[in-house]
Amino acid sequence: MIGSKISKRYAKALLSIGREDGNYEEYGKNLREFADFCTSSPEFYRVISSRIYSGEERGGVLDWALEKSGFAPVVKNFLRLLLEKNRIGAIAEIADYYEKLTDEIANIARAEIITARPIKEDTLGRVKQALTGLTSQDVKVQIREDASLIGGIIVKIGDLVLDGSVRAQLEGLKESLKRGEYT
Repeated sequence: MIGSKISKRYAKALLSIGREDGNYEEYGKNLREFADFCTSSPEFYRVISSRIYSGEERGGVLDWALEKSGFAPVVKNFLRLLLEKNRIGAIAEIADYYEKLTDEIANIARAEIITARPIKEDTLGRVKQALTGLTSQDVKVQIREDASLIGGIIVKIGDLVLDGSVRAQLEGLKESLKRGEYT
């Protein structure tokens, strides 16, 4: 996997082209579709990202896949460039960063919600509504479970962390007891 700085540069370059020609959303969808295909087809991904195979062989396999896709010509050329520069192995990271950039353009904030147990749909709706009010942006959430929280939730949005977990409350109580605040 290549460094995130390089992945960001490639994502920004494609986004720049997409903004110029007005097709950045389509390019993002194509990029995500290709990254998901690589994830779901590990043999394909292994062939195109491994230097064990010659550039010609890897290019042939990539071209075969791109012929069957409905991707925009710019995205096809972008993927060929990634292969040529031995950067195709970072396709998932590039696609993730591209999505982050397009979310910023669309005024969408990304939030990670960590819960001890699955969160109910109505609760999730209320949390999203509160986050929308807090950030003045639409909010796209990613939910992760962590049983060590015991209960409650942690919300990470940008640099802001809101920790409403039982674990954090117990740690706070423990610190208060150590300082002698509850005697």
